[in-house]
Amino acid sequence: MKLVPESRPADPGKIDGPLVKVILVVLLGSVMTTIDMTIINVALQPLTLQFQTSLDTIQWIATGYLLALGMVVPVTGWASDRFGTKRLFMVAIASFVVGSVLAGAAWNVETLIAFRVLQGFGGGMLAPAALTILTNAAGPHRIGRAMAALGVPMLLGPIADPVLGGWLVDEVNWRWIFYINVPVGAVAILMAWRLLPRDEPRPAEKVDLPGVLMLSPSLAALIYGISNIPHHGGVTAVAVWLPALLGVLLLVGFIVHALKTENPLIDLTLFRNRTFTAATATMTLYMIAFLGAMMVVPTYFMLVRGHGALAAGLLVAPQGIGALLTMPIAGRLADRIGAGKVVLPGLVLIMGSFAMLTKVGADSPYWLLMLALFVAGLGMGMSMMPINSAALQTLTKRMVARASAALTVVQQTAGAIGAAVVSIILAGLLAGQFGVSTSDGQLAATAALADPATRDAAAAASASAFASTFVWTLVLVVLCLIPAAFLPKRRIQSSTEDEAADENVPPPVVIH
Repeated sequence: MKLVPESRPADPGKIDGPLVKVILVVLLGSVMTTIDMTIINVALQPLTLQFQTSLDTIQWIATGYLLALGMVVPVTGWASDRFGTKRLFMVAIASFVVGSVLAGAAWNVETLIAFRVLQGFGGGMLAPAALTILTNAAGPHRIGRAMAALGVPMLLGPIADPVLGGWLVDEVNWRWIFYINVPVGAVAILMAWRLLPRDEPRPAEKVDLPGVLMLSPSLAALIYGISNIPHHGGVTAVAVWLPALLGVLLLVGFIVHALKTENPLIDLTLFRNRTFTAATATMTLYMIAFLGAMMVVPTYFMLVRGHGALAAGLLVAPQGIGALLTMPIAGRLADRIGAGKVVLPGLVLIMGSFAMLTKVGADSPYWLLMLALFVAGLGMGMSMMPINSAALQTLTKRMVARASAALTVVQQTAGAIGAAVVSIILAGLLAGQFGVSTSDGQLAATAALADPATRDAAAAASASAFASTFVWTLVLVVLCLIPAAFLPKRRIQSSTEDEAADENVPPPVVIH
């Protein structure tokens, strides 16, 4: 009798050919936004000289991008339903590419900032649209493996992006840090059109247009008013208090509106959850301190130590290496023992790193600086994702999508505030060291450093300004410990309500 081998059932979790194609398309689209969030840092000093402007002005290249990125996220769910996720994904890539082309062709700092905002609108739509496409294609039994692919650029970006940006600035042209998105975007659009499954638009909830018109301008006006303080010598100038007051009034108006609206842009009732509130407060202080500090580190290497953009990119790479080592482990540990037990040691590591940076001088040993950045990366990998997961752990499935959108807005807005505030502090300190107006501080330092007769004194004065700036970021990280103390310090068990929740609930927004 002939024995017929028993056939094995197909592995339901296997990544098959159609899903591989979807992953490739989504990954290609996501890579562009990941690169643009960090690649710009090594270009800030060259762009300051290119446009003969100040650090507190040039930082709007990062601030405007982050604000736009965060503000468009809450309306992406509505747009996905109204127009279809595939169409939205392709439109987002096209918008990002158009913004990249215009940014690369910018003729002054004002146009560059404006075109970076357009880039941010496209980038803000890309991430949630990509996650929705991936979730629908993979299904619940394969989403873990599929999501691992999206984590690749997030892990490798902090290492590769500054090096790539530095090489483009030094060896090609600063405009190519934007033009590089054109071929990548073109391929991504073609692949999306050919490979992504078609989805039909469906009835969508009404978008909270009044919320959009109040929240986005309120934050932009508030940050703009704050950023004008150095130029006008205090808070009494009309250019300072008027936009800041307008921003506060619009923000208060949004809060009142959101509490009365059935489907607001950001659901403020989420903050009734103690864990979500603690995580959001921790994330806000964390992003202001960490993103602000990491934005000015490459400027230190270029301005004080006289390195090019490529060398600065290589010197900040240890930060990405540190994050690469701890980020994959931190998420699993947070699920097992509680986010608080992982985040607090991570914050302590960042505090130690920033404490080392407060002692930075004109001739600080490179090994010490790279060690400080490596330790900062270890701390970042241990804290960022666990803070995000802690915010969502105690919520029901129906609340997670709204909460992740709100957390993304908070994260990107706090990053924008950090970029603005730390740049303003550094600009003011440089101006004080060289006895000039704030708008001329960085240019005066550059000129003094270029003169052999004043090089040593200028280097010491400039390094002192950076050291004092890091003192402020250290204080912010210390303040992070207060809300972080309220994060869960034990494993969170899924509630019966969570397990029984509707499976058709939209997926959470991916958080950068």
